[in-house]
Amino acid sequence: ARARRDVIPEMAVRYELLELFAHRDAVPWPRKPAPGVPAVVLVVGVNGTGKTTTIGKLAHRFASRGARVLLAAGDTFRAAAIDQLRIWAQRVDVPLVAHAANADPSAVVYDAMDAAVARGTDVVIVDTAGRLHTKSNLMEELSKIRRTIAKRIPEAQPEVLFVLDATTGQNGLTQARAFHESAGLTGIALTKLDSTARGGVAFSIEQALGIPVLFVGVGERMEDLLDFRPDDFVAALFG
Repeated sequence: ARARRDVIPEMAVRYELLELFAHRDAVPWPRKPAPGVPAVVLVVGVNGTGKTTTIGKLAHRFASRGARVLLAAGDTFRAAAIDQLRIWAQRVDVPLVAHAANADPSAVVYDAMDAAVARGTDVVIVDTAGRLHTKSNLMEELSKIRRTIAKRIPEAQPEVLFVLDATTGQNGLTQARAFHESAGLTGIALTKLDSTARGGVAFSIEQALGIPVLFVGVGERMEDLLDFRPDDFVAALFG
């Protein structure tokens, strides 16, 4: 009888957790604005979260499904970020638009939009600066990038993917809120779930901000970016 009493609360908790994700709409991501117009994904997040690796995995995911992908090295403040993205572009075999370190990120993005239109690209993935600078700087930089995209491809509807380290804990909600206020997040990729982390911050973010967790990074291989499935996620929490 006691075992049964233990099971009932666990089932109730599982149900409550799944209810947090019940509001999700089955909307294609990224949105394809119109025929002949590339989908644009801005990837944001602090350094050390696996942002560049996530971009590489996303590129592989789209390319392996037949999409023509182009990467843009918009994190110009770190030469290492540009080099890392170049390696991923070579691994996935997709083109990369990059300038020298410390170049204007908006100039990189403008050239990337030009290249995307010329090549008939389906998806452009843009890396952005992974620094928690002051919010005003962050907002200005991201809004300038958005204006650049709109100037070159007015029909584009950029998605903004926030990359969050699952080991961050509840501090991740603070990060997500700051980036959401600056950039208007449309999705989250939760990384490093192959570690001991449980990633419970996903619930906090969905509940507080209404931003869906779309992908989970579970390893280092190109294939290790999976769709976020609430059922599997909740089951793993009780694993």
